[in-house]
Amino acid sequence: MSTSRSLLQTIGMLRGASQVLQESLRIVRSSDLKLSCLTANDALYEDARKKSEAVRAAIIGQEPKFKSTTKKDAKMEPVQINEDIFQLVREKSSSVKAAAAAQPLATDKRPTATKDEKDPLGSTREFSTSAFVLESDSSTRKVVGEAEKPKKEMSQSAVPSTKLQRLFHYGSLAASVGMNVVKEGAMKYAGGESPHIGTLLMSPRNIERIARKLSQMRGAALKIGQMLSLQDNSLLPKEVSEILMRVQNSAQYMPAAQLERTVSFELGDGWRKRFFSEFDDVPFAAASIGQVHRAVTKKGLEEVVVKVQYPGVANSIDSDLDTILMLLTASRILPAGLFLDKSVANARVELKWECDYIREAKNLERFHDLLKDDDAFAVPEVFHEISDEHVLTMQKMNGIEVVKGDFDQPTKNWICENIMRLCLKEIYQFKFMQTDPNWANFLYNSKTHKVELLDFGACRDFPADFVKTYANCLRAAVKQDRAKAEDYSRDLGYLTGLETPEMTNAHVDSMMVLGEPFRPENNEDRCYNFSKQTVTDRVRGNIGLMLNERLTPPPEETYSLHRKLSGAYLLCAKMNAVIPCETMFEELIGLDYE
Repeated sequence: MSTSRSLLQTIGMLRGASQVLQESLRIVRSSDLKLSCLTANDALYEDARKKSEAVRAAIIGQEPKFKSTTKKDAKMEPVQINEDIFQLVREKSSSVKAAAAAQPLATDKRPTATKDEKDPLGSTREFSTSAFVLESDSSTRKVVGEAEKPKKEMSQSAVPSTKLQRLFHYGSLAASVGMNVVKEGAMKYAGGESPHIGTLLMSPRNIERIARKLSQMRGAALKIGQMLSLQDNSLLPKEVSEILMRVQNSAQYMPAAQLERTVSFELGDGWRKRFFSEFDDVPFAAASIGQVHRAVTKKGLEEVVVKVQYPGVANSIDSDLDTILMLLTASRILPAGLFLDKSVANARVELKWECDYIREAKNLERFHDLLKDDDAFAVPEVFHEISDEHVLTMQKMNGIEVVKGDFDQPTKNWICENIMRLCLKEIYQFKFMQTDPNWANFLYNSKTHKVELLDFGACRDFPADFVKTYANCLRAAVKQDRAKAEDYSRDLGYLTGLETPEMTNAHVDSMMVLGEPFRPENNEDRCYNFSKQTVTDRVRGNIGLMLNERLTPPPEETYSLHRKLSGAYLLCAKMNAVIPCETMFEELIGLDYE
């Protein structure tokens, strides 16, 4: 019986790989005429590019970078046969026109911040959008919040930039993994064994293939890896955890030629000479959708960081996620309680947000306004004239990552108190949150005595009704009112009312634990000692049961909210913080139900 089941699973996976390959061939056939005509349409490409640039220039009040020229005078880069230029131009033009129709970004909302000298503690990072960075003197990466691991050399890898290229890569991955499953399965069957499909799928050779390919693809592949890696590793198959770790620790960046083409398409030809006196071609940080470079502006000689999005990532989100969802569903190696389809749908929304650098610039402006009277925080200035849909230039912050600085305990307490305070204000007062839990997004500047905030691509609003009910859930947790916590959880959509008593109790237990730091009896001298907390361990203890018995996925808003809140808890624990959580909760949220 087990042999038949394994054979059926193997056949199912091969059928999925075949579907991906068939789709690749279909696109190749339908694109053949288009690809063959690309080199004959330089004039059309140039004209569309100039029109798009004129619209963008009008938004920021500058002269167009491209003057009217004839085809003879145009100096365009050779069109690459493997890039869908027409699609890029159409999407570029339509998105810029849409941005022009919206309210233009202000360029003079705040004065240029005075530059500080580099902190004497010697930060190795000034900016980050990822869980790993590249040391400027050694071109290696470090994983934030993890134990030291052997350093690896950073490598270059061209990003597959068209849907055709990306589908081909996923299809070839599925085919190679499937063929290896058949090969190893046949050998084991011949030897009298009846292997499980999961064992065949996650063989050491396939783990290597999958990790290498996901690292090369970036974008949706890395985003799914990041989201799954935030789950408790003990609940994921160890082979999946190994893939996620290797993908998260990868550090690949675009070759110089691809970088030049990508930035030129956004800012125009000659962007280096027009905008920068210095620009470091080797990025110091890399993330799922882009890489980050140090630079100095030509105007004002200000130190900045430049985020450059990988080409093709934004345009391939849907197709990438559909392919990944199909492969993960076919493998059947993840717990059903993860509600993979809902997780992928959430990743789809977040990725599209993070790929929109115009949106991120607006988020930066919005957070600056929200925190303008708060002396504890600093938000980078946006250089709008050197930014576009897929390039974002910002003021370089001079602080040190909060988990890397050699700070005394009172300073650590102050940092954690303000980060926790910001989380509560984002939930209840702003109803708007920067949801990336990465500790590298918080720097501390000892000269200005401020926490510097980074990476605003994953900001989101929360509906007023959701905030009201969620705040009532937190109040019930602080008061240890289990009946109210269950009622409000049902109102939010955590529970349907049809769950087993064990599932309901496990969920309510987790809610009670979430409110523990703000409970009066746990705050000695009105302060909670995170060095003694066991919150995360006790929440983890219930996750296994909830994954097996949950009848409905969690509310969509809580995916990102709980990642951020749990990140704040873990940061406080890592820094052994002792902070006035009870007073903070009473002042910012209060104990009275609404």
